[in-house]
Amino acid sequence: MTQDPLFGKSSSESSAAALDEVVIYCDGGSRGNPGPSAIGAVVLDPSTDPPRLLAEVSERIGITTNNVAEYRALIAGLEAAAEFGARRVRVRADSKLVIEQVKGKWKVKQPHLLPLREQVRKLLANYSDVDLQHVPRAQNTDADALVNAALDAPTAAE
Repeated sequence: MTQDPLFGKSSSESSAAALDEVVIYCDGGSRGNPGPSAIGAVVLDPSTDPPRLLAEVSERIGITTNNVAEYRALIAGLEAAAEFGARRVRVRADSKLVIEQVKGKWKVKQPHLLPLREQVRKLLANYSDVDLQHVPRAQNTDADALVNAALDAPTAAE
């Protein structure tokens, strides 16, 4: 393994940063609406078979609504994917509301969601090719499991 003189990364890390495409599966959940909430996201390299796990996010985000959790999961997935420097991104989420609002097909009627949508759009602007698709929950099981793991984990107060 060689050292990259510009960035101090090993060659294996540098090659990871040169991915052409990443796939993000994300999910947010709230137990109560609003209620205790968490996010989950997985970032995959689709060039391998099976796709290689590059990053995952699983964390509580406090008391909020399900829609806020869904947006925050997408933001966390995009932030985790950013370090891989891909040119293309495929996003898969089971929140039709988030997908359609980010695409601009549906209006954002709740003002508190507007800054979240704008943050998503700024993160997506780093990619030359973006594919956003709503998927059934059955096709988003890894991200859903990360949400539930975070919500089921004991907290410091417990």
